[in-house]
Formats: sequence, structure tokens, C-alpha cells
Amino acid sequence: MEKIVECVPNFSEGRDMKVIEEIVNEIKNTPDVYLLDVDPGEATNRTVVTFVGSPEGVKEAAFKAIKKAAELIDMREHHGAHPRMGATDVCPFVPVKGVTMEDCVRLAEELGKRVGEELGIPVYLYEYAAREEYRRNLADIREGEYEALPDKLKNEKWKPDFGPAEFNEHVAKTGATVIGARDFLIAYNVNLNTTDKKLAHKVAKIIREKGYKKKMPDGTKQQIPGRLKNVKAIGWYIDEYKRAQISINLTNFHETPLWKVFEVAEEEANKLGLRVTGSEIVGLIPLEAMLDVGRHFLKKQGKSTAVPEVDIVHEAILSLGLNDVAKFDPEEKIIEYKIEKMESRSKLVDMRITEFADELSRNSPAPGGGSVAALNGALSASLISMVAALTHGKKKYKDVWEDVEKIGNEAQSLKHKFIELIDRDTEAFDAFMAAMKLPKKTEEEKMLRAAEMEKATKHAIEIPMETLRSSIKLVELAAQIAEKGNKNALSDAGVAALTAYSAAYGAYLNVKINLAGLSDEEYKEKTAREASEMLEKVSTEYREVLKKVEEQL
Repeated sequence: MEKIVECVPNFSEGRDMKVIEEIVNEIKNTPDVYLLDVDPGEATNRTVVTFVGSPEGVKEAAFKAIKKAAELIDMREHHGAHPRMGATDVCPFVPVKGVTMEDCVRLAEELGKRVGEELGIPVYLYEYAAREEYRRNLADIREGEYEALPDKLKNEKWKPDFGPAEFNEHVAKTGATVIGARDFLIAYNVNLNTTDKKLAHKVAKIIREKGYKKKMPDGTKQQIPGRLKNVKAIGWYIDEYKRAQISINLTNFHETPLWKVFEVAEEEANKLGLRVTGSEIVGLIPLEAMLDVGRHFLKKQGKSTAVPEVDIVHEAILSLGLNDVAKFDPEEKIIEYKIEKMESRSKLVDMRITEFADELSRNSPAPGGGSVAALNGALSASLISMVAALTHGKKKYKDVWEDVEKIGNEAQSLKHKFIELIDRDTEAFDAFMAAMKLPKKTEEEKMLRAAEMEKATKHAIEIPMETLRSSIKLVELAAQIAEKGNKNALSDAGVAALTAYSAAYGAYLNVKINLAGLSDEEYKEKTAREASEMLEKVSTEYREVLKKVEEQL
């Protein structure tokens, strides 16, 4: 899944499991959506649901869940320990992969509009989606809770962004809903070699953003800011682990990276004579946050970061001591990996080489040349990264360490892209075959089938076009690594250029054969011209690389 959004709706029901199950089923039964967690609370009478998926899938699942909650929950009868103002109290969208905060704001606005218009529920936008600064904070919007809604809806200042601005009978039942976009929150605990909760809390007060109050000589108290922005923290004792922890909520890991939180906590703990024995992730964590940690510690060790993703994740696990109090399983704790594991479809890239070759050799048309072209691209990128890794750290090549590190990292990124394209090419073919199977008895059916086939064919063209575009960068990197890389691996740089050309030419042939089936002449002409130009560029560059390589061998 190239684009991943997380959604964490909170429903005002934590006791009736039948109601909770019906709401959750609306999410589970939505395509391109994966349910990650359901956390009901009896005392709070509230359930927090976490799910992820494609932007459109998540938006649809959220609407269906809000609709079902409005049907099943009556706010006139709701009581619980947690603040609330609606059957669906809050529903934030969180960018995880391939989406921006602006994308999530758009999702919030579109969902809010639909909820307000179709369900007749007052909707307030918050955090990044807020239209006024005073509406950014959820607590400010929810002040007075459900009981304050009748007066709040009469107040022009608190007119909803969408939906009715009146406390009618329907709103009395559903309450209001707050929808928005926020950063990903990482729940993170740092483990200490002590059972003393007070010592853990001392560290927490120093590192958290709000800091602590210090008593001055004159008896007044002065607020001392903490060391880390985007950090909320307290100290506590966990009987299960027989130790104290610094319990942390990291609200923006882009601005304050996780490794920074760990190192500052470790530094402050040491000042109190404590040792950090490790840490734990509560819930799930985005892959990006883990890779950032792994790369940081590799750099501190003077090692190359142009290594496979699995190695970087392993370094992050070791460096943060994530197996200290509980096993950290990347497939269960990293969002992207969990989604991959949950997908039932068997991927080509997960096959052994012999299995892939067997599948390729069968009489089915897919996988075919397009997937093989993408595979060649992945092999080319891997070779470039290998040569970079064999160069970085060698004293003889010290002057180019920074350059080859950049080349290696770019190659690793391209490797991931080509690996995704292996399966995407086959998926595009499957979509075309599905369009072909559409009924064609009536004229209307024939027109719909033709339109779907045209759409599917264009999609099947765009995949190899992406392979072609990425191949240009491959040969450029092959040329750079052939010039600057370890001369003992010069032949590998040559093979990288050759496989990059194979990827490009294979993709070009797939574009050509699919273009023949299109009726859109303007698209055909433009795409054919662009494909030819890209192939020519790759062809010229790869010949230059091979020529220089052979001259030096």
C-alpha cells in the first residue's frame, strides 16, 4: 500500500460489547482498510478504535462507523469518566506513509461535510483542520461536554463547521463530533534500573516540553521549560516489570526524533545515578520513525546507512533496547509491516527465487515481462548500493565517503520502488482482465466495459512508464558509482548499468504493446514519444558506463 492513513475514532460506548462489535464491523468490512486495535474502557464508557488503510478507504470506513454509532448510541443516557460530547466523540486522521498533513486535512473536511449533511450531526474541525486558531485544541471545543451543547450551538462563536447549529431531537441523541488531522503519536516508555517512581518522574519533568515548577528563594514558583518539544512525560512504577519507567507521548516524531528522546532521557537519568536498561513501544510505530533511529545510530558508529531496510530496523531495535521488558516483533509493531502481514494476497516479491521462476514459466500471462523488468531494476539498484557499501569506510576512498553514502541511499530507495513495481505490474494486468470480463449484452454494458478497459489499459501502461522513469536515475547512479566507487567492484557497477538498461527496455516493450489497445490517440502519441525519449536516454548513458568500465578493467 503506497499511501497509508491512520484513523483513531473514539466512540462513547465502552460497556456494551454488542454495540462496539457492530460499529467495528463497519470498519472491518470496508475495502483497503485494516483494523489494528479495539480498546474499550468500562469506567470511561468509551472505546478507542485504531485502523489504517488507503485515504479513501479510511474515509469511507470512518463515515460508516460514525453512522452506525449514531444509530446505536444515545447520548442522553451516556455517563462515563472520560470527557465526551457525541456518540462519535472525536475522529482524527493521521498521515503515516505517502500522504501529507494537507491530505489528511482534506479527508477531515470531506468527512465532516458528509457527516454534517447526510447524518445531521454537528461537526467541529480541530488540530490542523481547524479553521480558527481557538478551535485547534480538542479540550477547548469539548469544554462543557455534551451537557453544554444546547447553549454552545446557540453561540455564534461555536457554530459548527458542518451540520445543524441547533439542539434538535436528533442532535440530542447523537451529540456532536470533532473531526480533524493530527500528527502520529508514539506511546513510548523508557525503562530504568530502579523501582523508585519519584526518580523516574524527576527525569520525566526535565525532559517533557512543559517542564516543571521550581521554588525560588523568595518563595515564589517559576516555571522551568523542559528540554524536548512535542514530549509529554510522567514517571511511574510497573509491577509487572518490577521497575520504574518514564512514560512518554511523543506527539511529533518529525520535529523531535525518537532517538533524541531516548538519548536525552538516558543523559538525565545518568545524572541521578540511574541506568536506562532499554525501552518499549506501546502500540504501533511508523516505519519512518524506526528507520530514523537506525540511521542515527549507524552514523554515530561511523557506518554506512546505505544498507537494507531490515538491517536499519534491527539496529534501531538494538540501540533502543526494545526487547528489554517485552519482545519487539517488527511484523506486529511496525504499521507498514503489520499491514503487509495482514494482506492475504500472496506477493511475488515474497516468493523464493525458484518459486518466482516456476510461476513465471507457467502458461499464465502474468507475471510477465513487466514484472521481470521491475526485478531487473531492483537488482541494478542493489548492485549500486553494494558497491557504495564496499567503498564507504575504506581509507583509500575517504574523500568520496559522503558522495557514495548519498548514492547508496538513493539506490536503496529505488530498490524499494522497483520491488513494489514487480507486484504492481501483475496487479495492473489482473485489473485489465477483470474489465474484460464485464458484461457486454446491452449497449450500456458495452460502453461501460469499453470505458473500464480503456482505464485499466492506461493504468497498465503507467506501471512500466514508472519503471522507465526510475531506470534513468539508475543508470545515472551506476555512472557515478563506476567513477567514484571501489575499483575492486568495478565489474558490479557495469552489471548495474546493464540491468538498468534491461529494466528500461523491458518496460518500454510493455508500454508499446499496451498502447496498441487504446483508442485515446492523443494519450497514445504523447506516451509513445515520452517512452522513446526515456529509453534513448538510458541507452546512451548505459553504453557510456560500460565503455568506461571496460577501459579500466
